[in-house]
Amino acid sequence: MAQVQTVRGAVDTAELGRTFMHEHVFVLTADVQQNYPEEWGSEDDRVADAVRKLTELAGRGIRTIVDPTVIGLGRYIPRIQRIAEQVRDLNIVVATGLYTYDAVPFFFSSRGPALNAVLGTEVPDPMVDMFVNDIEEGITGTGVRAGLLKCAIDHQGLTSGVERVMRAVAKAHRRTGVPITVHTHPGTKTGLEVQRVLGEEGVDPRRVVLGHSGDSNDADHLAALADGGFLLGFDRFGLHSAKTFEERTEILVEMCRRGYAESIVLSQDTSCYIDWIAPDIMPLLADWTYTHILDAVLPYVRERGVTEDQIETMLVANPRRYFESTGAY
Repeated sequence: MAQVQTVRGAVDTAELGRTFMHEHVFVLTADVQQNYPEEWGSEDDRVADAVRKLTELAGRGIRTIVDPTVIGLGRYIPRIQRIAEQVRDLNIVVATGLYTYDAVPFFFSSRGPALNAVLGTEVPDPMVDMFVNDIEEGITGTGVRAGLLKCAIDHQGLTSGVERVMRAVAKAHRRTGVPITVHTHPGTKTGLEVQRVLGEEGVDPRRVVLGHSGDSNDADHLAALADGGFLLGFDRFGLHSAKTFEERTEILVEMCRRGYAESIVLSQDTSCYIDWIAPDIMPLLADWTYTHILDAVLPYVRERGVTEDQIETMLVANPRRYFESTGAY
């Protein structure tokens, strides 16, 4: 039976159960937090708050969350380990990769392919070995192995930095077999760029989630990507700043009506704490919680014809299938 790596070790994919495929525990700006930690406050209090929220989620029948927090989003695995040990009924799958909409971090600016022109030869990208090590050996000595790869492309499009990361992620995928999730900007149809670049790298689209696909109301565009083999992340439920509740749920209803439940995974892309948003703004995002899908979305779509079989497909069967083929290429 296939297995997937979680914070507490490998589990059989049959044990994943109902899965939210794009949530975070914390989203942090590491340099700011290290130098100006006042807002963060007590580490113990933050951990206790996360344990409380995730315990509530597990008590509602969610067995797994996929946390694609990577470099650029403040990944710190020892803290996640501490939380996971206290929430034994929830699997947490963590990621490796790099999150940028534009340039690579300065660390990589004079390494690897950045030196190709100067040296007159192809220089391997150190990102690839870093990602592979996180998958095969574990992250920063914790023993926790990444269960997926993450990269991003936003409205800036396929910049040289974004393309470099995406190709490094693809190469690490080819070496390890772990699946990929990509932050996309469906309003500018960046999924088409993902399709082209990952296709050139030999990635099977069935191993790829196109994150934030639910930000689009263009059912024809989403259907074309699904027909190409991709899983579509409908993963910002509860975040009403860009799309209303009705817009986010009606496109889900429409895609299910068209027969695409087998191409959709669900989540909220929320967190216990995100330092990108001022604390006094968070009360305006009261629905952006780990249980919004359970509390509001599923009742709404059931009333509009989405079946229990389709819901189980999106929450159980599709995540399991995404992780099933984890052997190296």
